[in-house]
Amino acid sequence: MKGFAYAYILESLAPVHGYYVGLTDDLVARLAKHNEGGVPHTAKLRPWRIKTAIAFRSREKAASFEKYLKSPSGRAFSKKHL
Repeated sequence: MKGFAYAYILESLAPVHGYYVGLTDDLVARLAKHNEGGVPHTAKLRPWRIKTAIAFRSREKAASFEKYLKSPSGRAFSKKHL
């Protein structure tokens, strides 16, 4: 949806399982870029799927939530609730 910023969690479908937390204005295009290998940090664990995506009207709030998800308490929160 246009006009939103997304904080998202990706889940790797590769045999070596992993997660990635990010921020974007275009969720579909960003997932495609991850799966094409266009993001060096995630290229080795392709393919990816969206585990959770939360839309925010404010990019600043989305960035703040992304930062929280990357913190120890945010990782614990996401494992329990997301």
